[in-house]
Order: sequence, then structure tokens, then C-alpha cells
Amino acid sequence: MHPQSSGSTSRAARSAPKLAGMEVPIPIRVLVIDDSAVMRSLLRTILGACANIELVGMASDGPAGLEAMERLHPDLVLLDIEMPGMNGLEVLAEIRARGLGVKVIICSTLTRRGASTTLEALARGALDYVTKPAAQHGAREGIATLSRELLPKIIALFHVGSGQSLIEFPAKLSVVPAQPGPGEAHEPIEARVLVIGVSTGGPAAVERILSALPADFPLPILIAQHMPRLFTALLAERLDGLCSLSVREVEAITQAAPGIAHLARGEWHMEAAGTPDHCLLRSTQGHPDERCRPSVDLLFRSAASVYGAGVLAVILTGMGSDGLDGCRAVHAAGGKILVQTGRRARSGECPGW
Repeated sequence: MHPQSSGSTSRAARSAPKLAGMEVPIPIRVLVIDDSAVMRSLLRTILGACANIELVGMASDGPAGLEAMERLHPDLVLLDIEMPGMNGLEVLAEIRARGLGVKVIICSTLTRRGASTTLEALARGALDYVTKPAAQHGAREGIATLSRELLPKIIALFHVGSGQSLIEFPAKLSVVPAQPGPGEAHEPIEARVLVIGVSTGGPAAVERILSALPADFPLPILIAQHMPRLFTALLAERLDGLCSLSVREVEAITQAAPGIAHLARGEWHMEAAGTPDHCLLRSTQGHPDERCRPSVDLLFRSAASVYGAGVLAVILTGMGSDGLDGCRAVHAAGGKILVQTGRRARSGECPGW
């Protein structure tokens, strides 16, 4: 354990920049658990540059990290997933067993083994992950890369923007809505396709929905999940093994089919084209105006152009504004939109509302 000096922290806080848009008690208390001295040094530099974050401690193994959690009561833990002795999954299990109410972001290597373990960690309660920068890129580039990925995710986990208009997302999704009560009336949802946009905290939310759907679910399901290429391939494999319906990562050109969840490839857009009875899904890396790849906006807009009022769009836990323009397109086409509440979302920021 390497506790931080309160004097040095306060001096850094007075001179460091603030995270834009934060609406939470300040500072956010962060504990780092990582066996790599290099990674601990990178994180110390990144977190120390933000006045809204207090790095309360660092631990080089799981047991020391758990002891620090009990003693320091951090708001957030940055947890290495692959450590000797007690690994990150075991630390997560112990956090749950002890009832420690702390948010966790996983630090993972961009390898098949690292991606698979990270997906398991997300299913066990971690809220998000960051990939460790490659060692050969040097400290300066590593700090820049990791900062761009990590700081927005911390913002998303602790920030709920004002003026959000979120509706309650049901525990189980049904295409046929419940009957209206006395004096109430609503139009039936005549959906032809289910489209899902999701980012931070997404795998657990998607797993919950898809595992509740039957193998003969009558609609095609199109999913844009913000993840790297390797992660989406493993996520599709994992969900396909857990769910009654089929889950497939979209390669090249695929026909949308009922009872199949089509997952966009990481770092590729998924775009719908054709007609409702013959909808083709195309993977592309074009559309440079889209900031995220895969883009929820692009998927929703293209689905609206194909299915019109037959689109049932679902926005799950996430960060940023990707999906907002797409939802506008769905609404303009007459489709229906469900949004996960900030209270239930892993990240309360869905999507920039």
C-alpha cells in the first residue's frame, strides 16, 4: 500500500485542471490496485492532474487492496484484472461478499485472455474497463492514451446531467405492452425490429435483456456496443452460450433475421439497408463524422430508414451523446424508444440527455 500525502494532494488540487461537467461531491476518492509499477505510475500521473480526483492510495496486490478499501472507503477502485495470487475476479467476489459499495473500473490488457476475463468481471459487477497502453509506445503516449479513455469513464460513472428525461426500463422486455388501466389508452407497439445502443456498463445490461428473451423471439435484434474488436467477438460468444436465442457478431454483409441478436463488430459501424422483409446489415468503417465506432446514431438512423415506425429502440447504460441523434430519427419515423433510467443504469449518463 502506498497512501498519498494529503499535503501533496491539496497542492495538486489547487493547480490542476477540473473535469468538465462534474456534478458530484468533490473530490472523487480513487484507489488503484495493480501489480505493475509502471501502470501505477501512469495512473498516479493521470489522476494527480485532476483537481476533482483524490488518489487516496495504491496497492500492488489483491489482499492489500481489500484492506485499503476497508480503511480508506474510496468511491472508485481501478482494478488490475491479472495479478498473481488473488486476481481481479477474486477481488471482485470479495468486494461483493463484504458488501463494499464501491464502483470498480477494470484495467485490462488487449489480448484474448484479457478480454475474456474482463467480460467476466463486467458480469460480476465491474462497471467499466480500460485497456492498458502498449509498453512499446512510451510513457508520454501511454499517459495521453489512457487519459483519453479513463477520464470520460470516471465522469460518466459519477455524473448525472441536469434535465435528463428518462423512463423506467422494464425488468423483462415484451414486444406487446401491458393493457392500459381504467381511463388510459395507448397505441400498440407494432415493432418490426429491436435496436439496442449501449456503452459503459453495457455487457451486463445486454446479457440481462437477451437472456430473458425466448429462442423464437419474433424480431431481429441489432446491437451497437462501444467496445474494441476483440471484445465484441468474445462478447458474442459469451452471450450466445448464455442465451436461448442466437447471438452473432456481424461480419461483412448479413441478413437480419428474427430470433437472432446481431452485434456490431468492435471498431466497425453496422448499417441497415433494404426493406423490412429483406434487411441487410453491412459492416463499414466509413462515416468519418461519427465519433464512435460502432455508432449507435448510425445504426438507429439506418434502422429508421428501413423499418420506419416499426423500430423499437432501446438506449441502455452509457456515456456521451452517441444515440441521441439516432433516437431523434427513430422518433421522426414514428418508432418507439425506451431508455434505461439513470437510477438503474451502470452509468447515469444516457446519452447526453
